Amino acid sequence: MWFFLKRSLWLLVCAAAFVPAPAQVLPQLASTPAPPTNSTPQDPLGRDTPSGTLYGFLQAAQAGNYTTAAQYLQLSPSRRQSQGEELAQQLKAVMDRAFQGNLRRVSTQPEGTPEEGEPLDHQQIGELVVGDTEADLTLVRATNPSGVRIWLISSDTLSKIPELYEQARVHQVETRLPAFLVKETLLGIPLWQWLAMLVGIPVAAGVAFILVRLLRLPFRVWAPEKTPSAAAFRVRISNPLWVVLSVIVHGILTHYLRLPLLQRHYYQETAGVVLIVGFCWLLWRIAQWLLRRVRERELITQHLGTGSLILLGERMLKAAIFLLAAFAILRSLGVDMTAALAGLGIGGIAVALAAQKTLENLLGGMSVLADEVIRVGDVCRFGDRTGTVEDISLRSTRIRTPERTQLSIPNGTLATMNIENLSLRDKILFNPKLKLRLETSPDQLRYLLAEVRRLLYQHPKVESEGARARLISFDDSSYTVEIFCYVLTRDGAEFLAIGEDLLLRIMDIVDSSGSGLARPSQTLFVGRDSGLDKDKREAAHRQVQQWKDSGSLPFPDFAARQISEISNSLPYPPPESAVRNPK
Repeated sequence: MWFFLKRSLWLLVCAAAFVPAPAQVLPQLASTPAPPTNSTPQDPLGRDTPSGTLYGFLQAAQAGNYTTAAQYLQLSPSRRQSQGEELAQQLKAVMDRAFQGNLRRVSTQPEGTPEEGEPLDHQQIGELVVGDTEADLTLVRATNPSGVRIWLISSDTLSKIPELYEQARVHQVETRLPAFLVKETLLGIPLWQWLAMLVGIPVAAGVAFILVRLLRLPFRVWAPEKTPSAAAFRVRISNPLWVVLSVIVHGILTHYLRLPLLQRHYYQETAGVVLIVGFCWLLWRIAQWLLRRVRERELITQHLGTGSLILLGERMLKAAIFLLAAFAILRSLGVDMTAALAGLGIGGIAVALAAQKTLENLLGGMSVLADEVIRVGDVCRFGDRTGTVEDISLRSTRIRTPERTQLSIPNGTLATMNIENLSLRDKILFNPKLKLRLETSPDQLRYLLAEVRRLLYQHPKVESEGARARLISFDDSSYTVEIFCYVLTRDGAEFLAIGEDLLLRIMDIVDSSGSGLARPSQTLFVGRDSGLDKDKREAAHRQVQQWKDSGSLPFPDFAARQISEISNSLPYPPPESAVRNPK
């Protein structure tokens, strides 16, 4: 019950906020013709346009100034003086009860709007219908004694007003209500109609609440409450759907009250604005739920680029719905959208020329996301900078660098940049180069190369296929051995640990061969230097000679059978490693 009362109160506050005072709205609704010029005289009563005549009459009659209101009627001077006020009063009453038409469509041009089958100096505004009696509400263009062309309510329409007025009085509800509720008015509306509208707010809210509950029943049958997505969808659309239905129900109830024509017009505009806001709110909630469902599905299937593109599309759709709501509200308030759209087109060209970079960044971001070059969470190299992609927005892409700073790259620049996506590696290249001392003998080199190859084949984290260690050059102060293999990991930190293990094992092999790593300097031998280790050199020579004698010299490579036998046979991590022995 408290929930229902809160909703009703909220709707009442919205209605009160949108209801305008006549003094504030009339100057806007009573559209005036083009700005006056010195050569064209203007009518002091604003009868230069059909809109000015209609709203001027309603304004004067609403204020009770029927003498001025009679000036808007096509009557002879004598008849205007004798019957003008009475006819104006009757016409106002008939228009309040029997008018059928749209005041927003009344022409604001001095020449009016040409209509098929009507003379150019005639404008049909709407119809007056009471029971079986009908009459067209028509304006005619005439010339006043001052020579100014003005619009007046036609005499043909006025001739049927007494009959319509008598029939309208028969159906009056006011005859059964207390006199003070009928005579007392607030903002031009009798108190009894105010009370009826206020009572209609909680009634409309209650009916809308019931309708929302009824409309949710098919969803409960189609998707049980235990389905999280269906439950979330029902919750998300409940409030905007309730607002839309409340406005519709209240509008239906208010239609039977027969508000005064001007106040009815204000009410319709107010209800129209609230209805547009509620409908766009509902549209946004539905679109947002659908897009997020699709995005979640794409992320589950590892289509991260498509998910990011949907996120970008969600932001653009939100802006489009906001613009749609703004244009719809302006149109409902009677703004001429033809001129507005023409101005928007010209302004759009100017904005497009001034915002070339912005559009370039927007299209660049869309192309990057569509091609799935990068995705949120990827580690990439952008030129000479490396970092993790944190967000891809409409204008730029934000990168978190290893220094924990945030790098922002415009999407237009990103679309033309060479991007290296490190997260998409399936393995990482290990490619160091060894510089060996010149004193190393050929057999020592053979021993070292064979043992390094054996190491690469044995290591479980190194891809055996394509792994190699080759002597590639003689430099001024060293022999260069290149090691080329792929480490079977995608994680950078793990790669560094495996690379460290390989380098330490290679250093052991270099040491066991009796050689050493060269330095970029010349070696000066003195008498105290014992030179290379003769025992280790002899041992390397004997090993190589043994390979030669047995026909198993592993050059230019190990035999396939030997590779198969020793593949992944090396313990890794080493037996003495703390990782291997956590205790």
